[in-house]
Amino acid sequence: MTSVLIFIVGLAFSVQAFIGFIFLVSCIWEKERRATLFSGLQFMGMLAVLVVFFFLSSIGFFETALGLAVLIAGLLVAGSLAFLLTKRTAPNHQALQGAKGLIVGDVKRYDEREIVFARRRSLRPGSEHYKIFYQKHPGLEEVDARKRAQGGSLGQYIGTIDRPHEGPNAAATLASWAVPIHLSKPDAYNPQPSPNLREEKINLSPEEATEKVKGYAQSVGADLVGITEVNPLWTYSHRGEIYHENWEDWGKEIKVNHKYAVVFAMEMSFEMVGPAPHSPTVIESMRNYARGAFIATQVAGFIANLGYSATANHLLHYDSPMVPLAVDAGLGELGRLGYLITKQFGPRIRLGAVTTDLPLIPDKPVDIGVEDFCKICKKCAVCCPSNSIPPAKDQTVVNGLLRWKLNAETCYEYWGKVGTDCNVCMRVCPWSHARTLPHRLIVMLITRNKFARRIFSVMDDIFYGKRPKPKPAPKWTRFDTI
Repeated sequence: MTSVLIFIVGLAFSVQAFIGFIFLVSCIWEKERRATLFSGLQFMGMLAVLVVFFFLSSIGFFETALGLAVLIAGLLVAGSLAFLLTKRTAPNHQALQGAKGLIVGDVKRYDEREIVFARRRSLRPGSEHYKIFYQKHPGLEEVDARKRAQGGSLGQYIGTIDRPHEGPNAAATLASWAVPIHLSKPDAYNPQPSPNLREEKINLSPEEATEKVKGYAQSVGADLVGITEVNPLWTYSHRGEIYHENWEDWGKEIKVNHKYAVVFAMEMSFEMVGPAPHSPTVIESMRNYARGAFIATQVAGFIANLGYSATANHLLHYDSPMVPLAVDAGLGELGRLGYLITKQFGPRIRLGAVTTDLPLIPDKPVDIGVEDFCKICKKCAVCCPSNSIPPAKDQTVVNGLLRWKLNAETCYEYWGKVGTDCNVCMRVCPWSHARTLPHRLIVMLITRNKFARRIFSVMDDIFYGKRPKPKPAPKWTRFDTI
């Protein structure tokens, strides 16, 4: 009996020390100096405990009454802690309803003309559309004039934070911009069937169509794919972003013509997000926006060739905000920082979608513990350089929705100052760590257990710091060695 207990405890200590070692290796790979120091101390402590245990075992301590009592007590404590950390706690039924679970009042569809990107990128001072908009929104004209004078994340102000050596990174960013701008033409985002195909629709069951569309999306570069029925509340009410001088569309009502949305996510590189808010992160953002435009256009073309209507949604042509669609498609949950947080990559993603009338099988929303974790963590709010993320524990009601509301105006204004899309919140989020084995284990625990969320939120502050510093940039994107 005693020998069995000794074997079990020895095995448990050995596994613990092994996990401590691979966490140390992970921290070294992540180039996290603070985490490497603390994980090294942790591993040495675990190793010391293991050595003491085997020493006591070798001298027969556990054969004594006291030793046996210590052994049993240790097993009981360890077993209780393991049970508390691995037991699945009560589900968040609000999250399992998807984005509609956030509805607590009357929700009005957002007008795309009013969002900061449309105002900054589309409205030209002196134009008729400019006059019409600011006559209705006089309070915004001075604010937007200041933003235009300051610059934005694209244009001559790219990478301001890294001057005078930002040139190559600005060039790389604009190279990716060319892809979505090319694919923002109507014949690209609303493709017609290829003339080489038969005119009739290809009949597929919803199950077959779902399998083929998801498989095709993944084959052309999507990392995550989900399907949802389109909730009209998440569609913009009127068109506000205009490209290729298509001004007759400005202010037009956006009609909900499609029942389904194929929503996909693309992982952003851990190494490229690490230097945020410096210019490597905007290279990575634009690279993935370019990927998103390519994937959405390809998937929309595939569906059009099946004989059905499809519309690509990407950086320069959105009919809907992407996060509510992604939540409903089961890709993740809305976090405090205003981004979708996924189990696989945290918020280190960019989103795209294709809406269609092709009958598909919707996925179900998920509960991965994001809301509960964000109530505890608050790291994105603490680290936000523009104080745009609310630090309050609980969400507030905004447009009939219960959520943490990002201040898009001050966020975008900071983008103009640094010449990137910042991404500090994405970088510091504990969900953003590289998915090495230790972090996979942690994610597995926090997605199912409320006690694990509290423990690992505190541990993240200890190991990585409450205000983690930017990581070194990949060599080819260095902005301080030219």
